[in-house]
Amino acid sequence: MRSLSNIFWLGAKDLRTLSKDLTMILFILYSFGLSIYMQAVGGGETVNNASIAIVDEDQSRLSRSIAGAFYPPYFQAVKTISAADIDRSMDEGLYTFVVVIPPHFEKDTRMGRDTEVQVNADATAVQQASLGSSYIQNIVTDAVKWYLQEAEQNTGLSSDLVIRRAFNPNGTQSWFRAIVGLADQLSMLVIILTGAALLREREHGTIEHLMVMPLTAFEIALAKVWSNGVVIIFAFICSLLFVVEGMLDVPIAGSRGLLLLGTVIYVFAAAAIGIFLGTLARTMAQFALLMMMTIMPMMMLSGGMSPVESQPQWVQYFTWFLPSRHYVSFMQAIVYRGADFSIVWKEFLTVLVMGVTFLGASLILFRRSVATLK
Repeated sequence: MRSLSNIFWLGAKDLRTLSKDLTMILFILYSFGLSIYMQAVGGGETVNNASIAIVDEDQSRLSRSIAGAFYPPYFQAVKTISAADIDRSMDEGLYTFVVVIPPHFEKDTRMGRDTEVQVNADATAVQQASLGSSYIQNIVTDAVKWYLQEAEQNTGLSSDLVIRRAFNPNGTQSWFRAIVGLADQLSMLVIILTGAALLREREHGTIEHLMVMPLTAFEIALAKVWSNGVVIIFAFICSLLFVVEGMLDVPIAGSRGLLLLGTVIYVFAAAAIGIFLGTLARTMAQFALLMMMTIMPMMMLSGGMSPVESQPQWVQYFTWFLPSRHYVSFMQAIVYRGADFSIVWKEFLTVLVMGVTFLGASLILFRRSVATLK
């Protein structure tokens, strides 16, 4: 009971210290709020709100149906311009795409002749131009196909490719980016807060005060873990409810309680890593360098930015030792696929074992560093 009391009051002291650090509080609010929202909606792997104009030299039902096929959120409202305005409008950056439908386009299509539609793309918007051109090609092809079917002049095979997405019907990229961003911010903040809390004791000289008290290294380390973990878990819950589900409208298919349980386990493992780095470093500058070597690989190789299966084989073996990989894996399984405990319990256990291992290594290093102080 005395040990639990020591852990509680030491953690309470860290919470009071954190409550007076306005910069860190603002950083936490930004990381779990505006940062996740901007990462989710700020561009991505799909065409979004691209400006487009059409030069309709055919003025036919088919050309009008093509113009009507470009709609939000992929494209802005279509503007109709003349051929003489193409160069000027693109030089001024008014449109990313200009589609030119030639004269007699419908007639040539109906007669089975080869037809061409010109697409002018502003290649300075590299990703948007590349992806958007493919979108436009598919839209025009589909419009022509439906026109020929209605005219009963489609002599091709009567087969259609129907694609159905199981867990994200519209392929909304913001859903994926929001969850990955939440996991990345969680990893970063937990490691920063716990490591900085330990280093703050060292730099302010209060670590010597703790050593003369009847406290063990385990009590000091565990106090840092629970106090900073509580702050991060609270920020995680608020971000999940108000930013991810509220502002971004991301549906949670699985149990929120199971997701929270997995997050608590991961926070423990990440906090243990923070304690480990805080013990290795002697100054905040050294800690910052160690974070760059630790947090970036955890974020890049977790499977959020690119699937683990797409990484080189030797990197895949390495990522197995990163708790972030397992966290992102069971987090996505719960959120997107509605996985229950029987599916994710192995990853829960793996993250827990990693946390205990890092905490044990941290305690060994911490005792050695304390011995040098004495």
